[in-house]
Amino acid sequence: MHEPELPLSQQIEAVIFASEEAVTLSSIRQITGAEISLSQLDLLISALNDGYAASGLTFRIHRIAGGYRFLTEPRFCELLKRIQAPKVRRKLSNSILEVLSVIAYKQPVTKGEIQQLRGTAPDYAVDRLLERGFITVYGRADSPGRPLQYGTTDDFLDLFGLHSLRDLPKLREIREILQEHEEQEYLAGKADNDCRDSINNDE
Repeated sequence: MHEPELPLSQQIEAVIFASEEAVTLSSIRQITGAEISLSQLDLLISALNDGYAASGLTFRIHRIAGGYRFLTEPRFCELLKRIQAPKVRRKLSNSILEVLSVIAYKQPVTKGEIQQLRGTAPDYAVDRLLERGFITVYGRADSPGRPLQYGTTDDFLDLFGLHSLRDLPKLREIREILQEHEEQEYLAGKADNDCRDSINNDE
């Protein structure tokens, strides 16, 4: 028995939902067999998102890292940080994040240039970032020795929820984020100390 063909919007929805990474237009064309343009795809996704909004659902389809992914609505950001932050910290130490930040803003950049900016050799961090696919070799610099140059990948964009490098926060915004993070850590530490002092006083 011939099964009826599924609506294209549902096919697209299923493909994006099932994928563990951003789904590109070419992938959608290949999987669905539909000769769909980027503007047509955006219209279908916009209609899907309107439906999610009307139903009060907590997610939307977003264009990200050169493709499309389901992402939770921003108003749930603080809630989800409680489970996302430890996971990201397990993946990337502070030193590795610092090297990744330098590469993101200065790319293409060599290990020597990274070391100049950070004051320490970035070899370990670069190796780990290459293994995880967050950076790649872009070519060689014209400087003596022709050192390798590094830049970020689509996996980097995907990890931080960015559509393109143009969406990187400005340096001023990064300083504000770091300052806020330090303040939160200080307050959390102070609360823990106050709690311990209270317990000791009770004893």
